[in-house]
Amino acid sequence: MAEAKTQTTQVNPAEFIEDIEYAGKREDAKVLDALFRKVTGKEAKMWGPTIIGYGSYSTTYESGRDVHSLRTGFSPRKAKHSFYLMGCYCDEDTEKRTVEQLTRLGKHSRGKSCLYVNKLADIDLAVLEEMIADNWETMNRIYPDD
Repeated sequence: MAEAKTQTTQVNPAEFIEDIEYAGKREDAKVLDALFRKVTGKEAKMWGPTIIGYGSYSTTYESGRDVHSLRTGFSPRKAKHSFYLMGCYCDEDTEKRTVEQLTRLGKHSRGKSCLYVNKLADIDLAVLEEMIADNWETMNRIYPDD
C-alpha cells in the first residue's frame, strides 16, 4: 500500500512562516498560528512542505486503508489560505454547525475538504475561532488522542 503524501517533517513552522514571501500572508500566518495554538493547546508541526498542523489522528477506513493525519491546521498559500477543519467531514452535527458558522464568517469559498480565505481581513476571526474549536472538539471525540 502506498504511503500518504502528507506526512510530518522536521521543518520548523516558525521558520516556514518567516520565509513566506508575501508580507500580508506572512502576517496572517502568524495570527493564524497563534489562534490555532490558543484553541488546540498544541504546538505546530509541518505536514508536507506547506501545511501547518496541530495534533494528529489515526484511523483505518472500511477499505482497510490506514490514515495518519493532522487534526486541524492551515496552509498559507499564495492565493488563499487553506483551512483543514476535519471535524465537519466526519460528523453530521458538526457539518450543520459549520454551515451556519460560514454564514457569519465573511468572504470564503469551500472545496471538498478545505475552507479557503483570501486574507484574514475578509473574515470575522471570532467566527473562525469558533469553527476551529468546534471541529477540534469533534475530532477529539471521534478520534481520541494518538
